[in-house]
Amino acid sequence: MTYALIGVCCVVFLLGPASGFNPSYGTGDALAAAQSTYFERWGVVPDELVRATPHSLATPFTALFVHGNWLHLLGNVLFLYVFGAMTEERMGRTAFALFYVVTGYFALTVYALVHASSDETLVGASGAISAVLGAFLRLFPRARVTSLFPFLLFLPLRFPAWIVLIFWFVLQWLAAQGLGTGAGVAYLAHVVGFAVGFLYAWARYRRTSARGRRTTRVKSSAVPPATEGESQP
Repeated sequence: MTYALIGVCCVVFLLGPASGFNPSYGTGDALAAAQSTYFERWGVVPDELVRATPHSLATPFTALFVHGNWLHLLGNVLFLYVFGAMTEERMGRTAFALFYVVTGYFALTVYALVHASSDETLVGASGAISAVLGAFLRLFPRARVTSLFPFLLFLPLRFPAWIVLIFWFVLQWLAAQGLGTGAGVAYLAHVVGFAVGFLYAWARYRRTSARGRRTTRVKSSAVPPATEGESQP
């Protein structure tokens, strides 16, 4: 299911206007207009979501599979690839898929409700993926993740998952309070998704599996300021 979600995100992106691979959207101003229309149609617009129209209520789901640019897509699928497979293995395919969709929907909706007057479009899987990170922290705190730290010259270093993920969460929390940089990044959706994912895993899986001691041997830029942003100008 992890690989299927990655595949769907990639296919949707390649077929959409943001990839630049679909000639039907044109070039230049025509392409820019097509991108804006595309994001407004499939993304979450907070001031529309609060009106609770049938279309707006569906957008927190559709927005999970829409990404604004290549960096946005690749950042999200990298996180899902690193942390999704083991979480799915613990939860089971169907439960993991439902977990991903429901927590992603919830994270985007909470962000939209908090910013109810905003007309910026919100797209991306970061809320759902943040929930996966939260669940991973609860289920596999001792797993070791090979991470690339920008401020350490991108040296590949291995740390327990609990160090990497708590550090990541603190960065998101600080940024959500306006103490970080990153215009266009929906940090609150990351914080909400992570918290909900952790609490769900804590309530559902009280006894941590021995698999929590497994080592994750995947290189990952696991601690940037955030998975790439979701808000589109």
